[in-house]
Amino acid sequence: MSGSRRALDHRVLAGRNRHRERKRIQVEGPPKEQGRRPRQAENRRRLERDPHHRALAEQSLEGDRRVRREQYRREATTIKITRGREHGEHYLSIKDDGDGVPRDEEGRPNFKYVATHICDSIKRRLKAEGTGAGLQGEFGIGLLSFWTVGDTLTMISTGSDQRPYQMTMSKGDSGYAVSLRRVLFAERGTELRVGPLLEGIRTLSGEKIQWYLASELRDRIRNAKVRVTVIDKLARKQYEVEPRAYEGRLLHQLPSVRTPFGDAYAELYLAEPADSCQVALTRAGTRVIEDLATLQGLEHTPWSSRYLQGLIDVPFLNLTPGTRSGIVHDDRYAALLEALRPLEAYLRGLIEAQQRAEEEQASQQSLRAIQRAFREALLALPPEEYDWFDIQARARNENGPPRPGTGEVGPATPEEEPADLGVTEPTVNPGVQRQFFDYAGPLFSVVISPASSTTPVNERRQFRGLPRDRSRRRVEEDLQFAWEITEGGGSLANTTDQEVAYLAPGTPGLSRLRVSVTQRNVTCTAEALVTITDSLETSISTAIINSRGLPGYTFERAAGELEVSVRP
Repeated sequence: MSGSRRALDHRVLAGRNRHRERKRIQVEGPPKEQGRRPRQAENRRRLERDPHHRALAEQSLEGDRRVRREQYRREATTIKITRGREHGEHYLSIKDDGDGVPRDEEGRPNFKYVATHICDSIKRRLKAEGTGAGLQGEFGIGLLSFWTVGDTLTMISTGSDQRPYQMTMSKGDSGYAVSLRRVLFAERGTELRVGPLLEGIRTLSGEKIQWYLASELRDRIRNAKVRVTVIDKLARKQYEVEPRAYEGRLLHQLPSVRTPFGDAYAELYLAEPADSCQVALTRAGTRVIEDLATLQGLEHTPWSSRYLQGLIDVPFLNLTPGTRSGIVHDDRYAALLEALRPLEAYLRGLIEAQQRAEEEQASQQSLRAIQRAFREALLALPPEEYDWFDIQARARNENGPPRPGTGEVGPATPEEEPADLGVTEPTVNPGVQRQFFDYAGPLFSVVISPASSTTPVNERRQFRGLPRDRSRRRVEEDLQFAWEITEGGGSLANTTDQEVAYLAPGTPGLSRLRVSVTQRNVTCTAEALVTITDSLETSISTAIINSRGLPGYTFERAAGELEVSVRP
């Protein structure tokens, strides 16, 4: 019995010793060479003495470095940025699905190299070797500057044994700690976690992060075809970072921007003028200057015209040290300014043409608005008293169609033709394709044309109901009309049609007509006043307008001069 108990105590003690040894290795690292077994140490010294074995070892190490560089260049396809709170403290986490931190000789993430090599960027070495094309690392704050975001940094990555390891660094502490992370399943990639966040960083919402990345890294995200997701656990929302889409018309076949130091890429859009229209300066897909017009030598049109959106990517520019929003004004920048001159001249021509088109369109829109306003007003007025306004229609009736080049501007479309004002409503040309907003909405109002008129006794006059929607477009479908005389004498014919004929009584007086238009459950009404007279004023010629309204005018031919006489 005592022997079994002693064996059990030995097994428990051995298990405790193994646990302590594993924990010591996690904290202090692997044992030194003197801790190796004698045979392993002897083999290592033999390799160091033998030149042939040393050459083989160097080739093996060089191959291992090449593999690491290839692994580093393998880009992640998914990046998740998480903003949340844990144990009452705010944190920010960035995780990708790449190959993780490069591993050391024992297959573990080489956190020691990351923590101790300040300003020794592997990206800079790869670019110097000519194998780092497309890598960019000048725009970050640096791993050791994590304290500008939060108090503690934790970097997590898996080793070759598929177990996750983590490195922890704290603000104000020059050391670091590496330990084995206890999780149920290990995931590939690298996770960077900073928390608790500083008070100013806590207000950075997931939506703001999404907007910032979509503008700052527009081309980087689009060219790399990486999916960036922002998860805001505090707001319980998730955002997909999509590269910013510019507005306006994409300009094709732009003049090339070529310099002795390389070519620049221009992606420009011609849009409506607005304060938000700016052309950004980027370097290798990352935005450096938000507005190109703020740079010295570029404070002129077309960059300051606010007609352009887009970017100009210049990969050969030098940035000012310690900042990402400054350009070194050296020979490279001077070459860029010189290469942009043909592009600037081309863009000025496009902007001037755009401005002329806008002025012409504004003039046409103003003219149509004035014509439409007068047409709506004249629809409610009797034509025998206000026909003086329709000068062009009378000229066409007398002399035929206007001669080309006379400068007369008529209605732009058949819908705006003001023929027979006060009686009929202009019709829409069925051969013209209408736009979406040209279709009328539900019934909103109705007017009678004319709304006020003078009619001789025992004479007929046509009245027409004009149903409109809220935007004063003509309504045509599912309409029911009902006409009636609410005051005075006379009679109506076809009281259920849109157009009705009114027969004046035999005695002078006043009559009031009413029309009710129904569309489904909506009913609108309008009234018109008719003055019945025993006799009307003698009609005058078409060249002399009656005394009502503006005074008439006549033209008299004279030798060498044009005499105009106005009759009141």
